[in-house]
Amino acid sequence: MVSGIIGRKVGMTQIYEESGKAIPVTVVEAGPCPIVQLKTQERDGYQAVQLGFGTRKENKFNSPELGHFAKADVQPTRVLREFRVDSLDEVSVGDTVDASLFSEGELVDVTGTSKGHGFTGVVKRWGFKGGRKSHGGEQDLRRPGAIGASATPSRVFKGKKMPGRYGAKRHTVQNLQVIQADAERNLLVIKGAIPGPPNGLLLIKKAVKTSEGDNTES
Repeated sequence: MVSGIIGRKVGMTQIYEESGKAIPVTVVEAGPCPIVQLKTQERDGYQAVQLGFGTRKENKFNSPELGHFAKADVQPTRVLREFRVDSLDEVSVGDTVDASLFSEGELVDVTGTSKGHGFTGVVKRWGFKGGRKSHGGEQDLRRPGAIGASATPSRVFKGKKMPGRYGAKRHTVQNLQVIQADAERNLLVIKGAIPGPPNGLLLIKKAVKTSEGDNTES
């Protein structure tokens, strides 16, 4: 059985409980995702299903890509992603996975790419306080300050918080609750925030419980 789906972040909003309490939620377009390929233990060394998502003009694909979709007899999709499965008995190439995979109240793990901020300084990247604003410190306002030691050890330690690229990294948020699942419109309403900007690509998986009862990323 497939335990995940590819989606697109629509945006954030809020819904209200009967008591009037507001709940922050993220709306996700989840699927539909055709099964394009099955990975088997005998041929590939592991078991997985390859799902497709999104549309794209056919002239944007090369011949091998078009042949891959033609072999599965599915429309070419913009995105291909794999999801590991324990068994391939209940799935076949050409089947469609949609938002009905999830139910209200279920816990999911959502993986996305955080917003990219480019090359940033230490104040924005790491939350440094910065230098003094007066008495000659105006030019040191957003600088990191001293970064090394003296003759011993005469180097900058690895892992020092410095300016650099900020964001645009893969993150997984675990144990988010599905508030609503609308299979007809392929929408999931998930409680809380999800990494990435609107229209960002997401992987939504069922949260897996360990022997201790906790949920971890699959």
